[in-house]
Amino acid sequence: MKVSIITPSYNSIHYISDTIDSIRYQTLTDWEMIIVDDCSSDNSVSVIKSYTEKDSRIKLIQLKENSGAAVARNAGIEAAQGRYIAFLDSDDLWLPDKLEKQLVFMQQDDIAFSFSAYHKIDEEGVDIGTVSVPENVSYHELLKCCVIGCLTAMYDTKKIGKVYMPLIRKRQDFGLWLRILKKCGIAYGIAQPLAKYRVRKDSISSNKLKAALYNWKLYREVENLNLFQALYYFSHYAINGVLRIIR
Repeated sequence: MKVSIITPSYNSIHYISDTIDSIRYQTLTDWEMIIVDDCSSDNSVSVIKSYTEKDSRIKLIQLKENSGAAVARNAGIEAAQGRYIAFLDSDDLWLPDKLEKQLVFMQQDDIAFSFSAYHKIDEEGVDIGTVSVPENVSYHELLKCCVIGCLTAMYDTKKIGKVYMPLIRKRQDFGLWLRILKKCGIAYGIAQPLAKYRVRKDSISSNKLKAALYNWKLYREVENLNLFQALYYFSHYAINGVLRIIR
């Protein structure tokens, strides 16, 4: 199997069907989708099970207690059987040729870790902008500004093994990209948008102050940067945040 797609899910009843369908309609068919439910209290598990019954590539893992996205994604990574591991949250979408184009990109140039540009949509699915990406990014460059959208990231376990997310409640995807870059050196970007990120009013990314605090915690407690290093990278993070708002 080529690709394992990891999807954490918590009370995702409003969007999970569209998310799963965006995988089922991929032009590349050699994949498995591992959905890890984090003790949802709505009816999303029943919806997911209806898909697992009609498509054997879709698998459901149910956590015994609510544990957060890092634990959920790591459970999916552990169960993954594909050579490549990719990520898609339960309210985001992939364009139909996402997997096919990204795999060709990685295999042609022997790339271990890649990501792409993506569109932003609102809660109703209306396009509200596009996020572009650089041609490549290193560990130290990523510390300044996380340019890798979780819904576009994919890495090759044959080259670097399975790499897991740090067990923190927020910004665990950023922590994973940093861990991967310590192994492979460079992540390569695809300029063409291949996914759609849903901007929700209740998401952590919508609260800039909280996001900044979690970023600082990642620098200090996960990456173990000293105070001066953390201040240096955090200043870049803050400036880049302001520039994104201005633009």
